[in-house]
Amino acid sequence: MEKEPGGGISRRALIIGGGVVGLGVVGLAQREAISRLWWRIPGNDKPRKPGELDYPAARWTGASDANWRRADRPADYEIDRVVIHVTQGSWATTLKVFRDPGHRAATHYVVRSRDGHVEQMVRELDVAYHAGNRLYNERSIGIEHEGFVDRPRWFTAAMYRASARLTADICRRYDLPRDREHIVGHAEIPGTDHTDPGPHWDWDRYMKLVRAV
Repeated sequence: MEKEPGGGISRRALIIGGGVVGLGVVGLAQREAISRLWWRIPGNDKPRKPGELDYPAARWTGASDANWRRADRPADYEIDRVVIHVTQGSWATTLKVFRDPGHRAATHYVVRSRDGHVEQMVRELDVAYHAGNRLYNERSIGIEHEGFVDRPRWFTAAMYRASARLTADICRRYDLPRDREHIVGHAEIPGTDHTDPGPHWDWDRYMKLVRAV
């Protein structure tokens, strides 16, 4: 079996059903399936590049290293939730505080109010400190939305659409049902004292958009 330096299994060969299958001799579908299997093997550190995106429609602005921790998801922690947040601040303020090492919190994505632009700040591989609950941090992806819980004008149609596309893409990649058990608000996290996304977040509208993608 071909190995990576240090003894890990390479992307070009895996034991499948007791035999070694080389990627060069199987079809595209099989190659993609093998690649996904490799991605989930514990101990095989995922390749990383500065500014690399998990969601192609996003732009990268890295959060401070103090606001997240390196992981190897979903090999070490299964991802089974998307957590919806509201920033309680403006776009510029949100990006600033997530880059501040003293803030001790960040999410994977931030969605802008006026046009639905998406900024990625933490890789999905890694654990962002966003939910106020270690277990949920380890098993979820956090999405912040620019705005304030008591000011519904911030929740624009562009924001809803862009966020729904992002959440649907996350659900597709991690095989998550598109339901309210797996797409939750920050206020629903056990032990939290947060109220976001608040009473003005239109869950019915949002979930219809997520399911329609």
